[in-house]
Amino acid sequence: MSLFNAKIQDVFNEPACQKNQGKDAKARNKGCSKPLTPGAAAGGCAFDGAKIVLQPITDVAHLIHAPLACEGNSWDNRGTASSGPTLWRTSFTTDLTELDVVMGQGERKLFKAIREIKEAYAPPAIFVYSACVTALIGDDIEAVCKRAAEKFGLPVVPVNAPGLVGSKNLGNKLAGEALLDHVIGTVEPDDAGPYDINILGEFNLSGEFWLVKPLLDRLGIRVRASIPGDARYLDVASAHRARATMMVCSTALINLARKMEERWDIPLFEGSFYGITDTSEALRQIAGLLVKKGADPELLDRTETLIAEEEAIGWKKLEAYRRRLQGKRVLLNTGGVKSWSVVHALMEIGIEIVGTSVKKSTVEDKERLKQILKDENHMFESLAPRELYAMLSEHKADIMLSGGRTQFIALKAKIPWLDINQERQHPYAGYDGMVELVRQIDLAIHNPIWCQVREPAPWDCQPAVKDELPSTKSETATVHAFKKFAGTTADDFGEC
Repeated sequence: MSLFNAKIQDVFNEPACQKNQGKDAKARNKGCSKPLTPGAAAGGCAFDGAKIVLQPITDVAHLIHAPLACEGNSWDNRGTASSGPTLWRTSFTTDLTELDVVMGQGERKLFKAIREIKEAYAPPAIFVYSACVTALIGDDIEAVCKRAAEKFGLPVVPVNAPGLVGSKNLGNKLAGEALLDHVIGTVEPDDAGPYDINILGEFNLSGEFWLVKPLLDRLGIRVRASIPGDARYLDVASAHRARATMMVCSTALINLARKMEERWDIPLFEGSFYGITDTSEALRQIAGLLVKKGADPELLDRTETLIAEEEAIGWKKLEAYRRRLQGKRVLLNTGGVKSWSVVHALMEIGIEIVGTSVKKSTVEDKERLKQILKDENHMFESLAPRELYAMLSEHKADIMLSGGRTQFIALKAKIPWLDINQERQHPYAGYDGMVELVRQIDLAIHNPIWCQVREPAPWDCQPAVKDELPSTKSETATVHAFKKFAGTTADDFGEC
């Protein structure tokens, strides 16, 4: 078995996965691999998943060794944000052509591209990604990266996650393996302390991490590395000296968290920063782990004081929306940590959950959801677009929260929709983020446009039009109906 195949098999055999732990030894050895089916990577291939995990490391040059289309389709695929470096916003690719493939010039072109990036930008490191074409023709990016690192005196990290090997989630894990093999543990910090933590699976979408970091700063807790949200290469390289790890999205980087615990004795827990209660619980668990690892026990008291202050402010702001949203029905078509964390957050203010997708959720996610909902009938693996449209068009929900790919189903059903996936424009993490999420839901549900689009069109109101047909031949019945409709006001549509 090749080293790359062994790496993939190792990822599939993840011991920390509850599903794997429930298998017998023979089944566990086979892992979770299964043959790919046409369209299986429609939600993102392994290359896409690796890019999602690593591109938010903002001061690194990300070089795609592939034809131009691979970088064009994957670049800027997440709404992540940086508080400083902008090099990650520059797109680098070797732009392989048919001639390069036929003449075997791929590896030579890659080495030249690394040299040009080093001379022009002098980054602290260069990440090199393989793709389907370069994997199929056999370009050895690991050998090229090793030679380039020796020649140019900077880390050149190979990321072996071509799209053809599997899904986006597999790519997430392979990116974590690349960090373990080539980055984490390569730099020894001179300022390590008892209040250092890592946060894994936080992507800083729309700047969400910036709503959480001030809370940790007030407690004197330093985020040694946020992987990958708003990260820096040296911070990631020294992440092995943190005292605790919080996993925000376990399906993405559970292998990274487990192996960091095994190698460097960094305890971990999975938590969420969505919702008032979950944010408070995450802060408590972080403080508790740090105290167990040697931090001053006084940290626990300071944490409770901060939680009491922030919860009082948050609940006071949410009271303004409780009366308007009490009993409103929400359908969640997402997955992962949001399948249970957002559900819990919304139920805190009286919103009813009519259904939530658990397609990308772990066994632990599903167990948490069962405890929250008390009814498994509200959980579904996936809904076909036809079924989703039928559910919405029958007004079984007042709003749908999902990603951009299903927004048009809601809009066709004339139901409000709010984006809570990576393309969103507003941060929803932490205490302030919860208030913002509820505010956006309130704005979407009570937008008067929904009452208007549900009204029959003027040309469908035949009796009313026939009663007032124009007397002149110069004005048609349709034009007359439009003029009459244009003179209506919002009051004519009744209560929204």
